[in-house]
Amino acid sequence: MGRVLVVEDDDRIAQLVARVLRDEGHAVDSAATGQEGLRAALAHDFDLVVLDLMLPGLAGDRVLELLIRTRPEQRVLVLSALSDVGVRVACLEAGAADFLGKPFAVAELVARVHTRMRGQAPGAAQRWLEAGAVRLDLRLRRAVVAGRWAELPLREFLLLQHLMRRPGQVCSRAELLADVWGLTFDPRSNVVDVCVRRLRARLDGPQRVEAVRHVGYRLVTD
Repeated sequence: MGRVLVVEDDDRIAQLVARVLRDEGHAVDSAATGQEGLRAALAHDFDLVVLDLMLPGLAGDRVLELLIRTRPEQRVLVLSALSDVGVRVACLEAGAADFLGKPFAVAELVARVHTRMRGQAPGAAQRWLEAGAVRLDLRLRRAVVAGRWAELPLREFLLLQHLMRRPGQVCSRAELLADVWGLTFDPRSNVVDVCVRRLRARLDGPQRVEAVRHVGYRLVTD
């Protein structure tokens, strides 16, 4: 089980979410304003932050932006009544791991929390990933290959992180769309291929991220 921060100004919803997650065995902290939530998220290690968007003081989208900028590895589940497509896409592009609209089913909330926390050590924030000749700094969002540092924009960072957690394995485009962009459907665009090309340019060329015809991509580690 893990540690969760719930940032929600509606006391009824905050108490419901906290109770449900505690019943699942998680440790839960709460904050009722954007400023309180951001301070707590930056001061402690949370496996997941559940974040409302309509918060007093500092809006949730701004909290998300500032949090991901400082802690790009932090997983955030946005829980909001502002659930139209434009808002969902904006939050996912800003770095949210998932988005659940209000009103919500408790069972779906629990399932999404478990999915996003799966494989994480409670309260632990891993700093580095290593795969072959590539090292990835999860906190500062940069990679180092053969002694050369490369700063990574958010999507390229998330893409490389996904590939490095599965070294040598072929990752399908559908898998990458789901984990890196939070999309459960194919937008019928070349968004994955474009991101791979940009990532290759920041690393050491196309040989590092190999295309597997009609399937997807894999990180070459030998």
